[in-house]
Amino acid sequence: MTGFCLNAYVPYAWQEHGELCEVKSKKSRRLNVLGFLNRKNELVPYLFECQINSEVVISCIDHFCSTLKKKTVLVMDNASTHTSNAVKNKQEEWEKKGLTIFYLPTYSPQLNIIEIWWRFIKYSWLNTDAYESWKSLVFAVEDVLRDVR
Repeated sequence: MTGFCLNAYVPYAWQEHGELCEVKSKKSRRLNVLGFLNRKNELVPYLFECQINSEVVISCIDHFCSTLKKKTVLVMDNASTHTSNAVKNKQEEWEKKGLTIFYLPTYSPQLNIIEIWWRFIKYSWLNTDAYESWKSLVFAVEDVLRDVR
């Protein structure tokens, strides 16, 4: 999962000598995205303006699980929303539906393919004009997610 707000993600910038390159910071809401990405690079995203907690994660996994046509392994990091007792209590039910959860070792986001996607979306695929307003940010994120599906 990842989140987007009106503070642009600018890993680097270039400017002419003597010119000021400025990206204004704005206080804003946060658009959270929880996603399922398979080996064919097919993304199933869930967007929320609320905080993502274990209940939200369970709801998304329940929905995702209902769409499965074959046995599936879901790779997750060790975020507290993924490792809570509520999530662990659902694992047996999901196993019966063909979904196995595999937890990555701690501190290993480089092993999680979707983390690479989130980085590309934030640093490469969203234009700076996406950060002009909340409406433009939501539209831009939805547009990028639609294009990658």
